Amino acid sequence: MTQTDQTRIVYFSHGGGPLPLLGDPGHQAMIDFMTRLPDLLPRPQAILVISAHWEEAQPTLLGAANPPMFYDYYGFPDAAYQIDYPASGHPKLAAQISKTLEGAGIPAHVDDQRGFDHGLFIPLNLMYPQADIPALQLSLQSGLAPDAHIAIGEALRDLQADKLLVIGSGFSFHNMSAFFHHDPDIIASRNNAFQDWLIDVVTADIDQQERKALLVNWKQAPHARYCHPREEHLLPLHVCLGMAGRAGELIFDDQIMGVRCMAFMW
Repeated sequence: MTQTDQTRIVYFSHGGGPLPLLGDPGHQAMIDFMTRLPDLLPRPQAILVISAHWEEAQPTLLGAANPPMFYDYYGFPDAAYQIDYPASGHPKLAAQISKTLEGAGIPAHVDDQRGFDHGLFIPLNLMYPQADIPALQLSLQSGLAPDAHIAIGEALRDLQADKLLVIGSGFSFHNMSAFFHHDPDIIASRNNAFQDWLIDVVTADIDQQERKALLVNWKQAPHARYCHPREEHLLPLHVCLGMAGRAGELIFDDQIMGVRCMAFMW
């Protein structure tokens, strides 16, 4: 990897819409974690977020110099639509990342109109509330093929960037109906099996090819489809692990909205 040793990669669970910024008590462990997380990291010069809330036919970079807010949720109080995160974008880095992906044979695109979605502006409001670090997003690729997202991460190893923070912003459990309608004991028993599998895969001292194979075949994990009826909130992890090329460290294992969730760092 050509990044400096001050490059960091993090995958975390970003919570339920705007609730972490609206005082929801079910997010307190996540809020505490995210406000402390910068203490574990070198201060970045730029932040790249792989957001679970953006899918395109080709991997797409947010290229606006001053991205607007994109409130990609509905049904919340008015305060949810007053949240702001006035960080600048990073068009130069967007173009560089696009070129890096193209060089690896992965067609990419830059969108200079789209704004920050809540996969970025919720966690970064907690981590870096001054909004004084340039930030941009990278989309998932529609079709949601796990091997394609690992390949995107592997291509990003050739990115020459100093003091870059890469964030996979997803949710290690994302069965929305289960959050509100299922027996908590059923959720816990099924989800614990999946989260334990995830920890083993990400942190174990195993060959990276074996780790990749396990992630490509993640649907074979215990209760995988119960925990992720649709995998868009898991796939930012695939990008992160592809980019890191090694085992990660578990840095959060707690409950969000009453459900156990994970975060990892490389």
